Amino acid sequence: MTMLSRTADHLFWMSRYTERAENTARMLDVNYQTSLLPQSNEVAQAAWQGLLSISELKPAYAAKYDGVNINPSEVMDFMVRDEKNPSSIISCLQNARENARAVRGSLTTEVWETQNQTYLEVIRMLRGKSAEFKRDPAQFFEWVKFRSHLSRGVTLGTMLQDESFHFLRMGTFLERADNTARLVDVKFHAVETALGTVNEKDQEFDFYHWSAILRSVSGFEVYRKVYRDVIKPELVAELLILRPDMPRSLLGCLNEVMSNLAMVTSDPQSETLRRAGKLRADLQFSRINEILVTGLHAFLTQFLDRVNEIGASISREFLVPSTH
Repeated sequence: MTMLSRTADHLFWMSRYTERAENTARMLDVNYQTSLLPQSNEVAQAAWQGLLSISELKPAYAAKYDGVNINPSEVMDFMVRDEKNPSSIISCLQNARENARAVRGSLTTEVWETQNQTYLEVIRMLRGKSAEFKRDPAQFFEWVKFRSHLSRGVTLGTMLQDESFHFLRMGTFLERADNTARLVDVKFHAVETALGTVNEKDQEFDFYHWSAILRSVSGFEVYRKVYRDVIKPELVAELLILRPDMPRSLLGCLNEVMSNLAMVTSDPQSETLRRAGKLRADLQFSRINEILVTGLHAFLTQFLDRVNEIGASISREFLVPSTH
């Protein structure tokens, strides 16, 4: 049982770290693209601060750079190639590869080679003064997203759909739910703050910032297809929280977590299954106007607490004691 749970632990965290690297790349890409627009220093600073807040990295950043003002170049460096930052892209890809190496025998050759090659390539791209990502950050972020897509595709296309597969999927969607909730929470607050500093009728500003949030979760075209409407904050929130057919929505992620959980537990009294099922049901039967009336921030904070509880419960029930 110990061997099984240790293997499950490595698989679960391999997929979480891969997803985390992609999510970090998505957020950095949106901030980088937005920073190229004309905007006040206050709005620009708030955007980079928000990025550190999403990942809970403000104290670590402040400790390293010892400054009140946030420097975009330093934030990018810190979140992309600082190996002492456990949430940086290079750290996540290294951890994903180490977890994959530990359970090499449970993976297909294609899955292992994808993880290994991604890490070796990112080392080449990021180390040294002439790092490729410095020359074209947007292209580097696209590469990270592509490698994550490749990892998921190879997993789906080559892995036997047994317990190993289900723990991989569970890790992916639990990490994605956590990140989408953080993104929506911080970005909604940031856009509201930014809009307070510009002319309320500046629809171009309004449109670009909401569309940037949608693009960060590959949701811009999806929004157009679903709503066929101008971009409205309440509909963006609905898409990213309550739409079961949106791959990165909170409900979409919880549906995946539940279906994979059900495949690895034979205990109908499972506490993890109960917690995940209750959270899924709360999302399934919610309406966006109710959430907005009671407060989006409060709703998302509670959601994050509950997702973290589910992660801890998965560790207790199926995995070795977590050191991550």
